[in-house]
Amino acid sequence: MIDFKSKKGFICDMDGVIYHGNKILPGVAEFINWLHDAKKEFLFLTNNSGQTPKELQQKMARLGLDIPEKHFYTSALATAAFLKEQSPGCSVYAIGEAGLFNALYDAGITMNDVNPDYVVVGEGKAYSLDTLTKAVNLVMGGAKLIGCNSDVSAPIENGITPACRALVAPIEMATGRQAYYCGKPNPLMMHTGLKLLGCHSAEAVMVGDRMDTDIISGLERGLSTVLVLSGVSTMETIKTYGYKPTVVMNGVGDIVKAAKA
Repeated sequence: MIDFKSKKGFICDMDGVIYHGNKILPGVAEFINWLHDAKKEFLFLTNNSGQTPKELQQKMARLGLDIPEKHFYTSALATAAFLKEQSPGCSVYAIGEAGLFNALYDAGITMNDVNPDYVVVGEGKAYSLDTLTKAVNLVMGGAKLIGCNSDVSAPIENGITPACRALVAPIEMATGRQAYYCGKPNPLMMHTGLKLLGCHSAEAVMVGDRMDTDIISGLERGLSTVLVLSGVSTMETIKTYGYKPTVVMNGVGDIVKAAKA
């Protein structure tokens, strides 16, 4: 077990942990209240690149949760930070939504659909055969391929939806080029999360619903890990991995029960 009361910081995924689509999950309000009351540092570290931190803050408010914007960090922000570090002032052809475009613009990165330095793909309804064809030919022409995250699917209210890696895969297959993924489980994103929390890895807990991104991210950075069964991974799929979480719980409400036990 984890001594939750002694931990300083909590890094939490969102999709499948806090909500499915626009439906809040059981125990979430109690978990957020406990984080506040216990004066824990916390950060929502999401691989979803579609929304800005402000939009995520407003979505949480619509779900009845008052959480300041500073508590959100997305794979779009991680991608923009990576590109700014690698190639300041570069240009990109981007497929995605507001969260990705805003992050890129804020990092001083411009849009270019003729001869960009990078093709960057995130989640988005604008994805189509036309954008896919454009991306393939730009990569064939020399642009480097970047994916915001390596999630192949994400939970929604009535099932799952294809996520970033599933959208990047056709470009990889058509070009023979492999994308570099900036979101979890990339150590760069976890490093930034711990830095924003002001925590050492031994003082923090990673809470997520995916073995292949959330749990491996926490494990490889030395955090205690909580897998919640409210999203993608199940007790059966856990057995297919060569590693395991510190604890498995039904949902984040169980963290509060364990902390108060």
